[in-house]
Amino acid sequence: MMSTLKNSVRLVGNLGMDPEVKNFDNNRKLVKLALATNESYKNDKGEKVTETQWHNIVIWGAQAKFAEEMLKKGDEVAIDGKLASRNYVDKDGNKRYVTEVVANEFLKMNSKRA
Repeated sequence: MMSTLKNSVRLVGNLGMDPEVKNFDNNRKLVKLALATNESYKNDKGEKVTETQWHNIVIWGAQAKFAEEMLKKGDEVAIDGKLASRNYVDKDGNKRYVTEVVANEFLKMNSKRA
């Protein structure tokens, strides 16, 4: 049973930016998103505290095309995917490490009505 949960991530949050789109050869497309998730709790004084975590999301292929067309900053989005880590060397020669969620699917949630 648990073998299907080895590398699975599900997040619901709000986009902190419009989709960043990169096009590659062979009509391959990549969309990068910044997703904010909030968690609230009461501290020792009974005050409500909200902590925000930021997640780097990447979407490839046909899903990326839909994300580019449908999503914008502020949208509430549900993401289903997996964690992936990679590294690169920046322009100053420093090795950088990145952990991101590679989305398999996303769902734009219904807008809240005023």
